[in-house]
Amino acid sequence: MNNFFERRYVIAGIFITFILLLLARLFYIQVVDDRYELYASQNVVRKFVQYPARGFILDRNGVVMVQNQPIYDIVVTPKQVKAFDTVEFCKLLGIDKDGYDKRMAKAVKYSPYRASVFEKQLSAQLYASFQERLSEFPGFMPVQRIIRTYPDSAAAQFLGYIGEATDAIIKRSGGYYSPGDYVGITGVERSYETLLRGTRGIVRSMVDSRNNVKGKYAEGIYDTVAVAGERLESSLDLKLQKFGEALMKNKVGSIVAIDPKTGEILAYVSSPTYDPNLLVGRERGNNAAALYKDPYQPFFVRPVQAYYPPGSSFKPLSALIAMQEGVITPQTTYNCPGYYVAGNRRIKCFHGEVHGTVDLSRAVAESCNGYFFMVFEKLVNGAGGRKTDTSYTKWRDNVAKFGLGTRLGLDMPNEGRGLLPKASFYDKVYHKGGWRYSTVISLGIGQGELSATPLQLANIEATIANHGYYYKPHLIRAIGDKKVIKHEYTVRNYVGVDSQYFEPVINGMQSVVDHGTAVGSRIPGIVMCGKTGTAQITNKVDNSVFVAFAPRENPRIAIAVIVEHAGQGATWAAPIASFMVEKYLRGSISKRPTGITPEYYMNSNLLPAITPKTPPVSKKPSADSLKKAASLDSLKKVKLKSIPVKQQNSLKETAMLPNRRSNE
Repeated sequence: MNNFFERRYVIAGIFITFILLLLARLFYIQVVDDRYELYASQNVVRKFVQYPARGFILDRNGVVMVQNQPIYDIVVTPKQVKAFDTVEFCKLLGIDKDGYDKRMAKAVKYSPYRASVFEKQLSAQLYASFQERLSEFPGFMPVQRIIRTYPDSAAAQFLGYIGEATDAIIKRSGGYYSPGDYVGITGVERSYETLLRGTRGIVRSMVDSRNNVKGKYAEGIYDTVAVAGERLESSLDLKLQKFGEALMKNKVGSIVAIDPKTGEILAYVSSPTYDPNLLVGRERGNNAAALYKDPYQPFFVRPVQAYYPPGSSFKPLSALIAMQEGVITPQTTYNCPGYYVAGNRRIKCFHGEVHGTVDLSRAVAESCNGYFFMVFEKLVNGAGGRKTDTSYTKWRDNVAKFGLGTRLGLDMPNEGRGLLPKASFYDKVYHKGGWRYSTVISLGIGQGELSATPLQLANIEATIANHGYYYKPHLIRAIGDKKVIKHEYTVRNYVGVDSQYFEPVINGMQSVVDHGTAVGSRIPGIVMCGKTGTAQITNKVDNSVFVAFAPRENPRIAIAVIVEHAGQGATWAAPIASFMVEKYLRGSISKRPTGITPEYYMNSNLLPAITPKTPPVSKKPSADSLKKAASLDSLKKVKLKSIPVKQQNSLKETAMLPNRRSNE
């Protein structure tokens, strides 16, 4: 009897153990492991993601710059794939068997149970052919997506482009994006991605064993509606932007134009540029690869990423700081014998011109280096040589208030800071106490280690036009129907210079255009105040620089133009800027007394010759930063992004305006 009861307990224990194991397995299958739930539910209910229309981007006048075009991706769920005619399938999609195998292996690696993209961006015609035979290919489904088109093929560096989300983007999104999703990669598409992308919708449909949709699941009560992305209104004037791109065709450089009253950017030209439509469609990869190999770097966003020495365009800023610090007045004069004595060295004016006795306004108009060397010496050497670093730091802090050496907060990715060296930088180069004002005197005329982005140079002109303040530059002026704008773009940023000091400087800048170095670019009937610059680059042709604002009273546009390795500012940059200013203010170009025409500059080819790269040569920095060029390559501190070129005789065109024998 006892043996019977013992056997009964053993048998019962076996049954209980078996039941517990079975229950544990069922719990694991139904609760812990979702593979079977996914597999079972997808045999009956299929979720279809509804991708919303991406937000349009308009120019300041309501002209569409970017719009949408529907395309179709083919997605695959590997576990649902059954035997079918792969030869016919490949023929329909225009791929080969090896391509099929690679795509399928990638899909299996992602997940056998979840849908992923098999083939991207089918045309409407190709999709129609595939759709007719969809039932023959179980496991495959079409998904409609949205790509961008660019009606005017302009402003590529501003607009940026969208592309397939990378693994890193998917990870950062916390699972919002999946393989095959499109996301903003550069430009405004990236900066405003969360607004442009909208909100996805989900449609749940019943499907049969042949993958045919049989209707909505639960009458659609669990479906969600896709919400289109926000419309963005940019600050760009599309006509002005296209005009600027035409003027800079076959040239390396940049144009940035700003409305001083608002900080809105009117033109954002980076040259060479590219057609943004090349980065759309099934040939996008090949086109992108070709653009990346282009030695003139069309993907390089020069308005905010290229660093240039400001050259003489820096002189008005230097004068403003000196007046605010009380070291000069508008009446302060300097007798220029054609050179300046700094320490034990004699530094010539640009071509050794003898300017004679000049006051502030005339020094700006004639761009006298000696006058501004004198100004810099007073600022940096005022407390004596032993306190050079202290005085220099104060000078640097005043310059930084104008936005140099820092990011301005543009609503675009990858904005550069430029370079405004700290005293500690020179301490490392020359050792502490081993440098004086004469060591870095070239900074006083915008040379040496000082470098700025075109955006920063245009912003300085906006500051001068406003007599002492600027609004942060921005490219999006309104978001959605409510025309929202970020608060930071409505705040005035003061630079710490009293408004009374601007008039003497502006007088000189007007004289630059009226009868000075930029007289050839004078606009009939419009008072433009500007400053030419010829930024010297060691062993290369100088950069042509011009900055300006107009009109003098109630300014509506501030502009910076840089043409790399084109020579004097008056010959190339100034005429281009004058055409841009007149185009914006009048909508047309008048006949100029000098005979210059936009067409001449549009058709001129200044692309520098490409030479093989050579390893950098290390050399000990000299005691004179004037001789170091504007780059810090020799000091291995900053990489200036410029194109190797030959000397002046490599230029393919001659400017309509002759070079002027005056210091720029």
